[in-house]
Amino acid sequence: MATAATRSNPHPHILVFPYPAQGHMLPLLDLTHQLALHGLTITILVTPKNLPFLSPLLSSHPSSITPLVFPFPSHPLIPPGVEHVKDVGNCGNRLIMAALGKLEDPLFNWFNSQSNPPVAIISDFFLVEFGHLPGSPVFKQEHLPSLFKLYKRSDPDWEFVKDGLLANAKSWGYVLNSFDALEGEYVQWLKTHVAHDRVFNVGPLSLIGPDASVRGNSGSSSDLNEQVMTWLNQCPDGSVVYVCFGSQKLLRKEQMEALANGLEKSDTRFIWVVKPGTTQQHVEGFGVVPDGFEQRTAGQGLVIKGWAPQTLILNHKAVGGFLSHCGWNSVSEAIVGGTRFLTQMN
Repeated sequence: MATAATRSNPHPHILVFPYPAQGHMLPLLDLTHQLALHGLTITILVTPKNLPFLSPLLSSHPSSITPLVFPFPSHPLIPPGVEHVKDVGNCGNRLIMAALGKLEDPLFNWFNSQSNPPVAIISDFFLVEFGHLPGSPVFKQEHLPSLFKLYKRSDPDWEFVKDGLLANAKSWGYVLNSFDALEGEYVQWLKTHVAHDRVFNVGPLSLIGPDASVRGNSGSSSDLNEQVMTWLNQCPDGSVVYVCFGSQKLLRKEQMEALANGLEKSDTRFIWVVKPGTTQQHVEGFGVVPDGFEQRTAGQGLVIKGWAPQTLILNHKAVGGFLSHCGWNSVSEAIVGGTRFLTQMN
């Protein structure tokens, strides 16, 4: 049923608040692009250093998408200038969440100043309130995601994270980057247990097609995309192993050496995406490609340091396998590309 706001405004206004981690932000920007194509007016809340992620969307939808830029709130345990999880790693998630929680008051003031305030907010969330998914085995504590294992009762930051996650149960609805053919049973279960039908599968958002998101691979340059595609075009079908452990996982020195040794001795074509670390992490050997590896394997594979055009790679016929940490974006993108997994779980 249309509300008074939607009747008076032919283009409903929504606010999008992406969490500043690439694996979370980019799918939400994919969804934002699709919503803009359907005529919505959209405001995207970001902090200054995350504004560049919006450039492709702002260029493609200059009249319907507007950035709302708030300064990143200070936190005693977050170094100055850090506004993205990639700069602090997984251990910084709770700190980033706690810092962003301080935006509540300025966001409330912004809402009150708008003549046409948003009728809905789409933000990131984690499904923690559903403890008994159908067909799931009992989880041991060591099998829980690190976010839950690291929880410390009475710690102010952790209590903020917990309260924020539990508050998701009060949301009007749930938008999931999944699809019925894969998780239809679980979506029906969610609908039953939240007592409404406002649970929507809208994925996979990585699909490449005529209406695919303009964010595409905004973290990588067009020159890199062309270089990677040119190299893959020269490889036989199914001959390349793609190796990537997501935008947050940083391998230790001994892990880097073992992986490099395995790739070299396998004599298999590969693309290896290496997450760059901080200067101190490099000194300690985290994320450092062993000396001489790239020179010795120059005719065998590519090493990409930083963001890679993953959706393009996984959809290329030359890629026959994916060594992955099994993050959700990686899983869904590989399913779309029909790529087999070799899994290395965190």
